[in-house]
Amino acid sequence: MIALTHAFGLSQEPFAQDIPVEQLYPLPGLKAFRRRFEYALQLPAATVITGDVGSGKSTSLRAATAPLHPAQYVVLSIVATTGGMLELLRQICLELGAPPPSNSTAKLMRTIRELLCSIAEKRQVAVLLIDEAHLMRLDVFAQLHTLAQMPFDQKSLMPLVLSGQNTLVDKLLFHTSKPFASRVVGRTHLEPLKLADMKAYLLHHLQIAGGGEDMLAEQAITAIHQGSGGLLRRAGHLARGAMIAAATEKAPVVTADHVRVASTEIL
Repeated sequence: MIALTHAFGLSQEPFAQDIPVEQLYPLPGLKAFRRRFEYALQLPAATVITGDVGSGKSTSLRAATAPLHPAQYVVLSIVATTGGMLELLRQICLELGAPPPSNSTAKLMRTIRELLCSIAEKRQVAVLLIDEAHLMRLDVFAQLHTLAQMPFDQKSLMPLVLSGQNTLVDKLLFHTSKPFASRVVGRTHLEPLKLADMKAYLLHHLQIAGGGEDMLAEQAITAIHQGSGGLLRRAGHLARGAMIAAATEKAPVVTADHVRVASTEIL
């Protein structure tokens, strides 16, 4: 495999997914999501972020939670499955550092509430992030509001953030989901990037890696935008693949032809 750092004189591999939060490109929807996220923390309540695969949802979650100091917040992050409520409760118990004590939904609920109350007594706030939330079954959405609720709806013990594909909103519109949906105080949808933002995104990542703006021809940027549909993950794969194609030819500039070569390698 060609090392792009050597081929283009870069300081690091371009378009890495694990770049520091402070170096993330300011996505158009990121500021709005942060604002809604902070509002949900204050209440506490629930907020939702949706978008196509590779639109930047996970990046937005990482950026929003990065400023949360561990002395004040306990961030619980799980990936949803197609299992039932019992499976979700077991995941949360494990994330809280407590092996699930039972296969009883009622007992697991009580254990989680006790753990959340213990966190609150330390003047900390537990924040639950559920990624790929569109995978959850409707019967889970019907019970989700009970997860961190005190008796008689006094208050919520923790804010919730659901992240998923566009079908997540469809599931929240079902009648059985209304008890939870009524607790959602903000909804963010990440749109695909427009051409100007895509150009800024690509050049931003090249700059981080130590490259210059002249490495990508304008036609290459347009081809990446069209080929990716404005989605970040696919754009990164296309750009990196195009750079490999250019390096193979020892070409100093990535062209639209190199992007077309790269597009044959990814789905």
